[in-house]
Amino acid sequence: MTEISYRDAMGAAIREAMIADPRVFLMGEDVGHYGGCYAVSKGLLEEFGPERIRDTPLSESAFTGAGIGAALGGMRPIVELMTCNFSLLALDQIMNNAATLRHMSGGQFNVPLVIRMATGGGRQLAAQHSHSLEGWYAHIPGIRVLAPATVEDARGMLGKALDDPDPVLIFENALLYNQTAEIVEPVSVDIDHAAVRREANHVSLITYGGSLGKTMEAAGKLEKDGIEAEVIDLRVLRPLDEATILKSVAKTRRAVVIDEGWRSGGIAGEIIARIVEGAFWELDAPPARVCSAEVPIPYARHLELAALPSIERIVSAARAVMGR
Repeated sequence: MTEISYRDAMGAAIREAMIADPRVFLMGEDVGHYGGCYAVSKGLLEEFGPERIRDTPLSESAFTGAGIGAALGGMRPIVELMTCNFSLLALDQIMNNAATLRHMSGGQFNVPLVIRMATGGGRQLAAQHSHSLEGWYAHIPGIRVLAPATVEDARGMLGKALDDPDPVLIFENALLYNQTAEIVEPVSVDIDHAAVRREANHVSLITYGGSLGKTMEAAGKLEKDGIEAEVIDLRVLRPLDEATILKSVAKTRRAVVIDEGWRSGGIAGEIIARIVEGAFWELDAPPARVCSAEVPIPYARHLELAALPSIERIVSAARAVMGR
């Protein structure tokens, strides 16, 4: 058993991939000399050199496009986009190129590209640096969207993502980087299915990424009230593991979806729609959702906390669907 942080687990996964395959390289803003905006790549420049740990100019569209070209040429690039709000500057490259080239070439070309980015609020970085846009990207066919919520998933998902012949986006909630846990090496992680983190019978709490910890704490509080909450960690936002979601809801007959994205047009609504389509007659109460407030995320600490999903709001929503 090894105790390791989420940050160091991601760094170890990158290092392991680079040792195993000379085609793998990392590129992005400040990934080299600075060691990464969140210190994930610290020390890798010294070990692998500037050809494989490449600091880029401040142009997300340009270096994401370069990553797509490298993938088409047989390399296995890992592109770091620092935070997900900056990914919007590369949206054309991601959606119109990386996600479509296999289809538009009739299967002649594929883009084995991994794009990593930090996501989520709670760090007092205000409205332009606190986005949770993974639900947007889960809307796009042609890519896989991962959201590791545990140290084990942070350690194990990257290698599987690099094996995927198509583009994979990994959203790392920035509040998780300091989280530590004991893991058993080597780590083998499934990037096709959700994980049942807590089994129970009264209500299904469905979440992912940075909201998993809050949801687990909420489940503990609900237990004291006599409510047994099952916790589903989606892990993979595209393609959604609909079977695990519906199996859980068929058992508990109630569902609450927790999503740090905004409520309108968010992935929480998509999950609820699939529950209604696939398990309507199993439900004993309308599904509920706990999302971020419909505002740009505030800078002031008390307002930021009020805008984001909280343990108290999750508990309240679960109690409501239980009729308490």
